This record gives sequence, structure tokens and C-alpha cells, in this order.
Amino acid sequence: MEKKRWECLALPKGWQIEEVTRKSGLSAGKSDVYYFSPTGKKFRSKPQLARYLGNQMDLSSFDFRTGKMLMSKLNKNRQRLRYDNNNQTKGKPDLNTSLPVRQTASIFKQPVTKVTNHPSNKVKTDPQKAVDQPRQLFWEKKLGGLDAFDIAEELVKTMDLPKGLQGVGPGCTDKTLLSAIASALHNSAAPITGQLSAAVEKNPGVWLNTSQPLCKAFIVTDEDIRKQEELVYSVRKKLEEALMADMLAHVEEAASEGDSLEEDNDDMETV
Repeated sequence: MEKKRWECLALPKGWQIEEVTRKSGLSAGKSDVYYFSPTGKKFRSKPQLARYLGNQMDLSSFDFRTGKMLMSKLNKNRQRLRYDNNNQTKGKPDLNTSLPVRQTASIFKQPVTKVTNHPSNKVKTDPQKAVDQPRQLFWEKKLGGLDAFDIAEELVKTMDLPKGLQGVGPGCTDKTLLSAIASALHNSAAPITGQLSAAVEKNPGVWLNTSQPLCKAFIVTDEDIRKQEELVYSVRKKLEEALMADMLAHVEEAASEGDSLEEDNDDMETV
């Protein structure tokens, strides 16, 4: 292994960062980052570092791998803090994870009571129609333009959908289709079949089934399931090999640290 250690300027004086690059095994070329306090205490992760420092400094904009403060995140945090201080009516944070589907109050299909003097008149109701409420069509387009970024502000690549899935509706892109399928799986436990009506391609605004995603009807074959099982098995195999290599690397590192400690003790005894 190759070790490099230098002072971390983003942390208080005396803190050092160490980068250990692996030279052998399946994980050769990869590196691990550790931090050392002025007293020599070792930290392997950002949560450990945050718990140790406590309220001494804010690590929300700190990049653990590079040992630097991300200026873009720091500016965003400052702007957010400034807004909170200027905002007099502070409310509770919105922790709702529900999707932005708007359901409008129904002005149709409501129970109607007709009052007359005739004794045979009754209230006519349809419980099913009273429960159903119109849902906004093509609301998935609200999710367009949203991207995910990792801690280093690198764009996270989205998954690729099978070529057999074709979108339905005005301006339906691949991202809109992916959002529609993901939200359908999130909102309902019912099977995802797509739009079964052929008329939806001619007039989506009239024949669209709002409980299904914005895609044409599709069928998952046994061959598709078999390919997916093989893919999952392959990924799990790679993960197993990576975890085994990481464990062996840590064992080797612990052994090398133990050897160096014994050499230091021998040198002290000789002196």
C-alpha cells in the first residue's frame, strides 16, 4: 500500500488527512481516506468526525474524500440561513414524501337530494362515484428537469428503460416515462400494465387511465424475468468480490500497522 499524509486546512489546526492507495487485489488503484486528530485519534468516516467535533464546526459542506469545503454548498447554506433569519413566520419543515399529484374536489357525481312533498322521493347516492375524485393529467411533467447529484456535485446517471416501453401523451420524454413508472410503483400495489386502451394514443386527455403510468401496454415475458435474475446475480457476485477484497485490504493494513508498532517497540528497547 502507498500512504500519503498532509495537513487538512479545512479542519482546526493539527488535523491531518491520510490517503491509502491499494497496490494489489481486485481493488488495486482504489484509495481510502482517514483523518487524524492532533492527539493521533483515527477517523474512518464523516459521521465519526462530526460526532467528535460536535459543535466546534459545521461539516455540512465538508467533502470527506478531498478534505475541502465545497464552496457551492457553503454558499447555499449561507443563503438558506440568511433566508431563515429574515423570515419572521418560520414554519415546520416539509417532510412529506408524497408525490405532487393534485386531486381536485369533484363538482360532479355528488349525491343529490330533491325535496318535494311526495312521500316516495328518496336520496339517490352512488358511494363509488362519491369517493372517486378527478386526478390531474400528466402531472409527471412536474418532475422534469430535476436531476440527482452526489456529494462531489457530480451528476448521477439515471437508469435506462427497456426499448419496449413507449411513452404516451404530449411531450413525453424518457425522463417523464421513468418518473411515471417509478411513481406508479410508489403509489399503488396494483400490477403495472401501462395504458390498455388503444384509444389513448389518439386522445390521451380523454382515455388516459390515471392509475397507470404514461406508457403503452407492455408484457413482461419469462425471458425478461430470466435476464433480470442473471443481472441481479452478476451484480451480487461483483459486490461479494468487492467486499471480500475490502476486508482483505483492511486485514493487511491492520497487520502492517501491527508490524510497524512492533518495530517501534524494538527500537525503543534497543535504546
